[in-house]
Amino acid sequence: MAIEKTITLTPEDVHSDAPSPAPYKRHSRTQIALAFGVAAVSDVISWVALLPPFDWILDAATALALFLILGKRWALLPGLAAEAIPGMGVFPVWVLVVASILVYDGIKKPVRA
Repeated sequence: MAIEKTITLTPEDVHSDAPSPAPYKRHSRTQIALAFGVAAVSDVISWVALLPPFDWILDAATALALFLILGKRWALLPGLAAEAIPGMGVFPVWVLVVASILVYDGIKKPVRA
């Protein structure tokens, strides 16, 4: 003899114990402009400079500056790795990294139902 019990949940019941998502923090226009400026200057200097040790120091300083401006972002590490590849200096890698960080931060994550 099997007994079946039906439980009806309201949306309040489902989401009542779920942790609320972290607050969404946008970067200020000053931070965005400063990050793009640092990235652009670094890309121009690395395009002109041909000495690998100078490029490595410049890329490390750029990554540190962007880390201080934008905060902890994992997207800075692939940018640093891409800049270490010979020949990648012809592409604006740092500008693309900053743009990807800003685009990715603008995407809201869906709430699971």
